[in-house]
Amino acid sequence: MSIKLISAAVLAATLSTAAFAGDMAFKVTDSYARSASANAKTGAAFITLKNMTDTDDRLIGVASPAAKRVELHTHMENDGVMKMTHVEEGFPVMAGEMIEMQRGGKHVMMMGLNGPFEQGATVPVTLTFERAGEMEVMVPVDLERQPKEGHGMKHGKGHDEGHGEGHGNGHGAKHGSASDS
Repeated sequence: MSIKLISAAVLAATLSTAAFAGDMAFKVTDSYARSASANAKTGAAFITLKNMTDTDDRLIGVASPAAKRVELHTHMENDGVMKMTHVEEGFPVMAGEMIEMQRGGKHVMMMGLNGPFEQGATVPVTLTFERAGEMEVMVPVDLERQPKEGHGMKHGKGHDEGHGEGHGNGHGAKHGSASDS
């Protein structure tokens, strides 16, 4: 093989790998993070992503230096009460489709915050995809953002406010108000 042919093959392999790595495979169309209060030990990030490839993928992990533990969560109804649940298998993101994380649904849960979320700051989040690998996202903190119409949720008694300190015991949360997360 000639040097030119080898160089062309290496370049083609590099470009095809780059096209599916992290931020080139997915586009963030919206994102924000919040906590229920300045003293909250938990917070959440809500990210809308579009799979820019023609291959199905799966968001399988998440990390952030902003918290001691970071997980993918969703809400599930159990005996008429909505509870947050860790989604170990992650979230599928079909080829060309979007996944919208929002209050009362899929979200990035941050437990054991290392400091308060401050309006206007940004939170670094690493998303890990089964095929595309890692993607770094800087998520803006927006403590004033209201939930989208129809996405606030009311819960039964015995739940804690927002993504506050009580999250570790039963994933209790109260949604549907300005103190939502």
